[in-house]
Amino acid sequence: MGNYASDQAEGLRRMLAGPKPRIYTFLSATSDEEKGAMLVNLGASLAQSGSDVLMVDACVSAQGIAERMGATQGASLLQVARQERALDEVVQRMPQGFGIAALAHGAQRSATREPQEMQRLANAFGVLSTQADIVVVDAELGKDDAFPIPTLAGSEIVVQVSTSPESITTAYSIIKRINGEVGRRPFSILITGASEKEAKVVYQNMAQAANRYLAVKLNSVGSVPADEHTTRAARLGRSVVDAFPLAGASVAFRRLAERISLPELPGGELQGVAPAAARLGL
Repeated sequence: MGNYASDQAEGLRRMLAGPKPRIYTFLSATSDEEKGAMLVNLGASLAQSGSDVLMVDACVSAQGIAERMGATQGASLLQVARQERALDEVVQRMPQGFGIAALAHGAQRSATREPQEMQRLANAFGVLSTQADIVVVDAELGKDDAFPIPTLAGSEIVVQVSTSPESITTAYSIIKRINGEVGRRPFSILITGASEKEAKVVYQNMAQAANRYLAVKLNSVGSVPADEHTTRAARLGRSVVDAFPLAGASVAFRRLAERISLPELPGGELQGVAPAAARLGL
């Protein structure tokens, strides 16, 4: 087994020598299937654009990206924090071009973690994140509305939402819960399974409601349309951008990857949509 202290020292050297990695924490108000498809295709699109991409499964449930991709054989970051495994055993490379790491596997997710252990876990995540250009975290809020590690509260938070009323209400609830836990901060919104016109309506409504009732600013990172090519690519074990590069979803994922690759997520609201916050039922 490798030496954790050496791994940590090397990570600290990288942190001092190079630019900080960009960390995006994704929280989904859609089905597990829709969330998983979005993450896989986003990761593949970012990798195709030339970025070194690391996906981190920080889910409390067993429905995270590591489980979806069968990347459960490596060490977990919790094991690294406990000095049971080495940091260089954590990342598993995927055929789609990105790496996957998990905070915990199986029963480890529900294990009681002392504050000192949680700090070591956060430190391990900090070192690991320096090994990629972009870190995409598949996260869920705990019962106490907290992130699995406090570090994620300071990352770029992207909430995935669909056009259904249930999804919109859930997305708003996620924003409200985080706002109550960590205080006011901006959020980014990604709308999936929607045309551009539908996405504009959903985003504008959510942005108006968040501003009015929470004094929170929402930014749009775009939308991805419903596309059967995404499902067909998944059955082939490939990303849609690889299997069907001209499909509408592929175009949308490349555009999304381009936006996320920017030093900062673009702000500003989508234009041309009449107010309709009351439709959210908030």
